[in-house]
This record gives sequence, C-alpha cells and structure tokens, in this order.
Amino acid sequence: MPSVDARTLDRMYVDHVDDLGRRYADVLETQGWDAVVIHSGALVPRSAFDDQVWPLRAVPHWHHWLPLTEPDLALVVRAGARPTLLRLAAASFWEQSARPETEAFLDVMDTLHVASLEQMARHVPAGRVAFIGDPAARATIWGIGGDAVCPAPLVGALDALRVVKTPYEVACLSEANRRAQAGHEALRHAFGTSDASELDLHLSYLRATAQDDPETPYKNIVAMGPHAATLHHVAYARSPIRRDAESLLVDAGASCRGYGADVTRTWIKGRGSAAELFAELVKAVDAMQRALCDAVQVGLPYERLHDEAHVRLATILCDIGLVVGSADEAVGRGVTRAFLPHGLGHSLGLQTHDVGCALRRPRSDNQFLRNTTDIAPGQVFTIEPGVYFIGALLDPLRGSAHGGIVNWKTVELLAPLGGVRIEDDIHVLAAGAPVRNLTREHMPFGGGAP
Repeated sequence: MPSVDARTLDRMYVDHVDDLGRRYADVLETQGWDAVVIHSGALVPRSAFDDQVWPLRAVPHWHHWLPLTEPDLALVVRAGARPTLLRLAAASFWEQSARPETEAFLDVMDTLHVASLEQMARHVPAGRVAFIGDPAARATIWGIGGDAVCPAPLVGALDALRVVKTPYEVACLSEANRRAQAGHEALRHAFGTSDASELDLHLSYLRATAQDDPETPYKNIVAMGPHAATLHHVAYARSPIRRDAESLLVDAGASCRGYGADVTRTWIKGRGSAAELFAELVKAVDAMQRALCDAVQVGLPYERLHDEAHVRLATILCDIGLVVGSADEAVGRGVTRAFLPHGLGHSLGLQTHDVGCALRRPRSDNQFLRNTTDIAPGQVFTIEPGVYFIGALLDPLRGSAHGGIVNWKTVELLAPLGGVRIEDDIHVLAAGAPVRNLTREHMPFGGGAP
C-alpha cells in the first residue's frame, strides 16, 4: 500500500485533532481538570561549562497534537473549545527552528503570538489547570505548581491515548517507513559495491533519507562485523573492515511529522564457510521474523509471542549447528537468552520505545521486554528477533553446566560477524484480519546478500 501524499495527510490530521480533542475532554473530565497546558520543550545545554545546546526533542504529548518542533511554545487544551497555540513573537537571531512539514495546524487551532514566556501566563485559563512538559520551571512561570505539574494519573491517562493509533498516525508511520526504505536501500547497495566504513554508511543513510542526524527518531545503528554484537552500536568506525566475510547490521529509521520508523536489516558478503553459514542464519532469522509477524493475533499477550520467538530460535540454533542438544534443552536451560537477550519488540509511535504497552511487568526471565500488553486493534509495535555473539553473555555460558550443548567451534566461526537482527513495524487491524506490515510494504527484503 503506497504512502499518502501531503495533502491527504493534512486532511487526516484535521480528523486526528478532532478525535484527540474528544478523547482529551473525556480524560480531563474524568480526572477533574478544567484544562491542560502542554509545553513543547526547552533547549537543553550540552554541558554546564559552555553555551551550546542540544537540538530540541519535543515533548511527545506536544507532538501528539502538533507537527511543530520549536522550543518554549504552549498549547492550551480545554474541553469543548478549540486548542490555543501560544508562540513567541520574537525569534532568536542566534538560531532558527526548521520549518514544519505542514502548517495544517493553523486551520484547526487558534494561534496567539506573545512577547515572552511571562506573558503566556495571561492566556492560561482559570480553574484547575495541569501542566505537561519539560522543564517544570516553565509551569512556575505560567502560575502552575504543586500537584498540577505533570500529575502522574493524568500523564498516564494521556499516554494510554497513544496506544491505539488514529489513521493519521498510521499514515505518518507508513511514510516514515517509506523514507527509511531509501536509506536502507542505499546502504545495501554501498555495502555490496564498495569498501565503505561505518561512518561513510551512516552519512550515506542521512543523505538518502534527506534527514539530518537530529531529525532521525534515534541515532542510526550502523554495525559491521563484531560491532553488531553491541546492540546499540553508534561509535562508528572510520575505516572499512576488510575480511573474507563481512557483515553489516543497519538499525535505522526516519521521521514524518514527529512519528518515527524503526527498521533493521542485516547483510553478509564474502566467501568461505563463515559467510555461507552466516547467510543461512540471516535467512533463518528472516523467516522466523515473518512467521512471528503472521502469528500476531488480537487478544494474544505479546509476552507469549516473545516466548514463541525463543522456541523458534532454539530450532534455528540446532539447525545451524550452534546447539548440539535439543531445542527444548536450549530453551529450558536459558541458552537461547544468551543469543537473544533483548525483548521481541516494543510499542512505536511518537517515541521509538513508545508508551502504553508496558503497564505490567514482564516475567523475571523476560526483564528487557518492553511490550507486555494484550495485542489489540490499532496498536503499532515492532517485531525484531535476533541472534548475537556477545562475549559478555556467552563467556559465562561457556563456563556453566548448560554450556555443554553449545557448539563453541561454530560460535567462534561466526563471532567475528557480530550478529543478526531483522525488524519490521506492525499495525494491528481488526480481529481476524492479517496485520499490516508498514515496513515490508516498502521494503520487502529482510537481509542476506546485498
């Protein structure tokens, strides 16, 4: 399914704001608030020792309403009234915020330009008003204090509104995946035809997606060889890796109006037994990932899907020759968790690890699982199984009683290639309907030879 164009997104945005207004009104009434003031966020110094600041990461509750990334703005939301956007009239001559992708928000809310943060306080309505934003000092300027500053029950209720995505949000996520496709395709080609370094590939990704580093939903993970065993590798090597067998793991997304894609692909090139076996491993993980996507069902606890991933992984480890015992032993003895230590996936939306799907704790053996919800229509989350050769996890296993079922020679053969991860973004439809794979719509390949 192709992504929608900007005009269609604007029309969908109008419906999104209308729907969000009704849902906010219900939350405010239920919790006894007359209004909420949402702050866009403030520029944060990089250090206490100089005057440089980090690029703004807008407060997600702000981006839920507005595709606008400017510091120190406010949005006043009241039940039954048009939202009011408060903007500073004078822009800084030191820095200027990037133009938003759209100005459709001007048609659905009142906009007031004020001279200072202090004057914004004049437009904060009377009554019981809450503040959501960062830093809390802005709330003091606007006359809001005490328990009204980021009240946990209200924040939790508004976070819950982000679990089920509106059609506009899904369209933005789909478009973010389309933009990410250009980057992944560029890196697949560069890896297959050149001796580019990790830094070269990272810069190529930004060029292909036409997004600067601060605009990406998270720092691109571009990991070659053993670096793929570091799950969030961002310390890019400046020189290319030249071996008989070379691997590349790319975990990188793109943004659209505040919503971010989260996509991972793994590639292998070269010759020899390590390259051939690693290619089999990539193919097997890709097949497992597709099967897990197909296994998504409304009402199924996501943690059960995570457990299924370990069962399927155990079979792969046996088939590849990494485990010489049975698949049941590999799961029962915790061997699979040394090869796949992270959770199967997480909620996705305005934040890469979005809110609302981890309200209950996972079992102790699934401590890193970020999604523990029962799968429901409208959710968007990732499915990202992997297999890694992480010394800090495998070395203790080697010395334990459980390590006897691991073929350590095969581990040593594949360890220089780091690991495999395949990740797609999934939109859950109605019960009985297949899920919508927002990633494979634009990027059908899952990894392998470039």
